[in-house]
Amino acid sequence: MTDLAWGSCTVTGDGDGEDEDTGPSEVYLSMVCHRGQLGVAYYDTADYSVHYMPDTQDDFNLKLLDKVIEEVQPLCIISSAKQDRNVSERLKKLSSTQDKPEVVLYPSADFGIEISKQRVLSAHLPFVPAGLTEAERITYLSSLLPFDCLQMMCAVGGLLRFMERRRVGVELEDSSVRVPILAFKQFLLNNLVYIDHDTYCVLQIFKAEPHPSIYKLASGVKEGMSLYGILNRCKSKFGSRLMRRWFLRPTRDLAVLNMRQEVIEFFTSPRNNQVLTTLQDCLKNIKGIPAMLRRMTLSNTKVSDWQALYKISYNAVCIRDTVSSLPQSVQLFREISQAFSEDLHYISSLISKVVDFELSIAEKHFTIKPNVDPAIDEKKRKMMGLSDFLTDVARKELDNLDSQIPSCSVIYIPLIGFLLSVPRIPSMDENKDFEIEGLDFMFLSEDRLHYRSQRTKELDTMLGDLHCEIRDLETAVMTQLQEKVVEKGPVLYQVMEYSAQLDCLISLALASREFSYCRPTLSTEHSISIRDCRHPLVEMCTGMYVSNPVLSSADEGKMKVITGPNSCGKSVYLKQVGLAVFMALVGSNVPASEAHIGLVDGIYTRMQSRESVSVGLSTFMIDLNQMACAVNNATERSLVLIDEFGKGTNTVDGLSLLASSLRHWLHPGQACPHVFISTNFHSLFQLNLLPESPLLSYQTLETAVDGEELVFFYQLREGVSTSSYAANIATLAGMPAKIVQRGVEVSELYRAGKCIKRLDQSTSQEQFDRCKELVNRFLRLDLEDLSVDLQEFMRTEVLFAAASVL
Repeated sequence: MTDLAWGSCTVTGDGDGEDEDTGPSEVYLSMVCHRGQLGVAYYDTADYSVHYMPDTQDDFNLKLLDKVIEEVQPLCIISSAKQDRNVSERLKKLSSTQDKPEVVLYPSADFGIEISKQRVLSAHLPFVPAGLTEAERITYLSSLLPFDCLQMMCAVGGLLRFMERRRVGVELEDSSVRVPILAFKQFLLNNLVYIDHDTYCVLQIFKAEPHPSIYKLASGVKEGMSLYGILNRCKSKFGSRLMRRWFLRPTRDLAVLNMRQEVIEFFTSPRNNQVLTTLQDCLKNIKGIPAMLRRMTLSNTKVSDWQALYKISYNAVCIRDTVSSLPQSVQLFREISQAFSEDLHYISSLISKVVDFELSIAEKHFTIKPNVDPAIDEKKRKMMGLSDFLTDVARKELDNLDSQIPSCSVIYIPLIGFLLSVPRIPSMDENKDFEIEGLDFMFLSEDRLHYRSQRTKELDTMLGDLHCEIRDLETAVMTQLQEKVVEKGPVLYQVMEYSAQLDCLISLALASREFSYCRPTLSTEHSISIRDCRHPLVEMCTGMYVSNPVLSSADEGKMKVITGPNSCGKSVYLKQVGLAVFMALVGSNVPASEAHIGLVDGIYTRMQSRESVSVGLSTFMIDLNQMACAVNNATERSLVLIDEFGKGTNTVDGLSLLASSLRHWLHPGQACPHVFISTNFHSLFQLNLLPESPLLSYQTLETAVDGEELVFFYQLREGVSTSSYAANIATLAGMPAKIVQRGVEVSELYRAGKCIKRLDQSTSQEQFDRCKELVNRFLRLDLEDLSVDLQEFMRTEVLFAAASVL
């Protein structure tokens, strides 16, 4: 069994070199969970294979099931109506979510172990050798499926039941046509690294953009500026799909990562350029294998399929011969040399001997070469000699015709036979004029009359319908050839899988060479040490990029609190740490001069707030959810990246939550995860909110003030920043100078504990002048005049003056 921890090739994606497109992939997933044992199987229309996961222990929260659903992205989920309560609630929740998959529940009897085994034994499996007895078939299939994994086998049984009812992929075919299963493949979630959707987005690992071409705008999206976008140089769709799967499924399996790294290291060397170019030229011709094999099982093969299959087998042999000359100490090279068996040469030579491509293209149907089938050769010789023979027959027929008919010919029409064809003469105006003694009128076409004579009837009896007979015989040969190829289907799937792996690793090697990446040293230690670490995307968009070290261990400290002005590079530094670790977990080289990375079990981030309208949560609530995920799940092997947490609420509350979270991680001591946090909450250290610990260190990114201008050096150093330089950043952002100056005044008064006066408040002199004017007006009043309303004066003038003073 192929070690599928290297990856599989069924995820949809983009890439070059594929002209065969069967439409979007559809995945139907069946799952059974009993007493914590999870069994999963799914059918993927991209390669017409059943993928299964051996029974695996899941927790009560069904995190493993969630991970499977997240990765597989099924169109439909099939399960038993009788399930554990937590499973039933999860399925109910899935069916009520946005972009929900269809949930189909069958009676528990459809998931019985014995009936599931019987369905597997009776399934339409073209790759199983014909003529096996039931006992031999069981033995053969038990080498492909672990029959002792009871939950998985029940899931497979339910999946087969669903496929029979829905007729997946053959809905429009005759009812006798069964759903083809071209392979059983194992997929594993062991040693995988937890990375959620928010982390993929914030680290820009994938980025979908609308296609710029107006002709492709409606068909989907293209990959934008992303890590996957700059590393994907694959020549085939299989390679691009596999790379996407590797990115979606980073692993902590050291053996797998080291195997990938040794291949990348080999192709990174300039002396292997010629080999690399040769392999890429071959890889771009490996395409369309699942769709091609499916058409062969349905006897719906086209001439282009035989051409493509010949190219595939020929180029696969070329890949094998090239790789066989390379160092066999590299495991992938050794496996390709062994897996690409002589069956490929058998397929290519068989097609080359049988199929006449030139004539097939000209006649637009399957045509075989001479000396393949004696019966076909004999009939073709008759067909080729018919021209002269029919000329002689026509000459004799003309002697028996009316002298007014100037000429005639004998023609052959498939399905009708041999006919006598004569030109229409002027005397033949009406249908009754078409009758000629001794001839049976058939039809009129393009001013020529077609008749059946005694001689043409004899020709039909003697020669028969040669054209159709030849087509039937050639179709029989094609059917035999199809059966031979389908029997060799497993080696073609091996070609597809190993070619995809080779394509991915060559792509990563090309990117590593172009961008000067280094091979990281991976270990199981709880430490990360990277020298001259760079951001792989940002460095492509700037003329000069300042690299920085990354150190996290029990000796160097596992919690880094990074302060500094806005725009000094804190967020970019956090992202480059996450990207460097992520790249190491997919087997790629990393953007640094040297790297020693201890494998992590998860990358948790709180760096970017998602859009909150559709989910019905406030922005701060979403931030809290991201933070809670890190707090609840991060272990001593996890990487946690936090950027400006707490700014979405009251300052004191945000600061308190941040300090409490950091103290939570520091409390277990050595079990603290790798935490990198950027913040402008200077009170963290000014008020000593965090305990003294050898695991805690403060860092800042260097800046300098040159007059009124703030200069960024982007260089990381130990220490803290006591100012956010918000006024300088506001000036750089184009804020009006008057507003910036007022902001500085308010900030200084607030820090000094002084009263902050409003700008629209009157000055002391203005207040004195108003009071003096009020006194003068009062003194001018004639109090003896009875018409003077003293109370009205006090109510209007004095109250107005008092309000002005206040």
